[in-house]
Amino acid sequence: MTTIYSAKRIITMNPSQPEATYIAIRDGRILAVGTQESMKDFEGADYDNRFENDVILPGFVEGHSHALEGALWNYGYLGYFGRTDPEGKHWEGLRSVPDMQARLSDYAASIEAETSVIAWGFDPVYFPEERLDRYALDAAVPDRPVVVFHANLHVMTVNTAMLKLAKIDQVKDVEGIRLGTDGKPDGELQEMAAMHVVFDTLGFSVFDLVASVETLQRYARIARRSGVTTITDLYNPLSNEGVAALESATTQPSYPVRLVPAMAALSWSPQEGIERLRACQGIGHDKLHFGPVKLMTDGSIQGYTARLKWPYYHDGSPNGIWNAPPQQLKEMVHSYHQAGAQLHIHCNGDEAVDLMLDAIEEAQEMWPRADHRHTLQHCQIMDHAQLRRAARLGVCLNIFANHLYYWGDIHLKRTLGFERCQRLEPLASTRRLNIPLAIHSDAPVTPLGPLFTAWCAVMRKSASGIQLGEHENLSVAQALEAITLGAAYTLRMDHLVGSLEIGKFADMVVLEEDPLTCDPDQLKDTAVKATVLGGQVHVNE
Repeated sequence: MTTIYSAKRIITMNPSQPEATYIAIRDGRILAVGTQESMKDFEGADYDNRFENDVILPGFVEGHSHALEGALWNYGYLGYFGRTDPEGKHWEGLRSVPDMQARLSDYAASIEAETSVIAWGFDPVYFPEERLDRYALDAAVPDRPVVVFHANLHVMTVNTAMLKLAKIDQVKDVEGIRLGTDGKPDGELQEMAAMHVVFDTLGFSVFDLVASVETLQRYARIARRSGVTTITDLYNPLSNEGVAALESATTQPSYPVRLVPAMAALSWSPQEGIERLRACQGIGHDKLHFGPVKLMTDGSIQGYTARLKWPYYHDGSPNGIWNAPPQQLKEMVHSYHQAGAQLHIHCNGDEAVDLMLDAIEEAQEMWPRADHRHTLQHCQIMDHAQLRRAARLGVCLNIFANHLYYWGDIHLKRTLGFERCQRLEPLASTRRLNIPLAIHSDAPVTPLGPLFTAWCAVMRKSASGIQLGEHENLSVAQALEAITLGAAYTLRMDHLVGSLEIGKFADMVVLEEDPLTCDPDQLKDTAVKATVLGGQVHVNE
């Protein structure tokens, strides 16, 4: 059966036919896109006019987010910004440490007394005079182990009970265990090695929470409501349990998104990781696409764990932390490149970018590949020499545009200063150099919502309303491409999704307003009416 949908406007992302008003779908794929007259070729087709007053685009592609968005809401939310949970409940942002302590105490009282108290989303960078430590958590919950993940997920703070349970004062040669003025651990644990001391004590890693069908279903529902039809889980350990959950969730006919898990490289030796990746690729299907490998280099700028080039942090704070020795990180790039894998590499700081560009260039010299599509993720303050080098090496960029809003004010005043903030998220420069570009939310670090991400790229406003880097903004059309075809390209899926063209999956998002004609400042408020995945319609309630 052929179904033909009409719309006020169809924005295709196909340069040969940028716009249309009708789209024909058969067997879950796009049969034709064009005018009403062109649809007369399909006799007996079923016409569906429910979207005739709406605007249709390719389904949004979120090229960097995490299935943890579907798991962390099982725990207490302590964030600075208000957020809405998957059930639709709005949680007000917490603007003081006492407010955080009160909510943490209330949350602890609401769960079983024998369990550790886990919460997330707190962002100490907004409270420079009240650095979160174990004593602040002790004041809220003195008698039970407490773990609070910072908003960036690169740092946690634990209370005294958790420090004792994990015997952190006895841990040797682990970077990232911060010490207080008394020379003892003060409760802050920075980056993966230090946090894994707590994970080992709890008996699970927060990153293993994605090995749950319920988590993956909730993640998909959140994605669908925001117009996403293809989404990543860009740090999946690909454990046996995790792969089984991925298979179980995505084979359900009602699963409303295509899911692309990226294997967490630091969870495996390169040889084991390559074997694991190849084994998983054999069980992929239309809704489950294995292939990318995620490599974590440094931390986050606002968490003071990113690796920056001179003059380092604007306020004089010490430089950040590598998640593995630099030479080991380079050797991992070499191994996966030689094996033909595609790397998605976390690089928040520009020193991390330098290291990874060196590694990719060395790998290309030893094992040349014409279309590797290695993608640097975040790359917030790449300078122009680095951008030109990335272009020469065939590297893609997936830039964290949401940073402009959520941490732009902090970067301007404290972490980066004025000049570096003019190239913060260098979007326009990336396009000028014809570097393949995507933009992302990094959910749950910031809320999942491609239209908000596009708004950040266009308006470049911080939370206080300051515009940062006016010469690096995108047009609305360019931003829409970055959340559709651009992101699909970085996932090696641009032959399947990202534009509305004959033969591709019939994946669409339906908007109630036209993003190309509305006020650009209203882009983030454009309502998502429905998504279509492989011809199956999912209407937002």
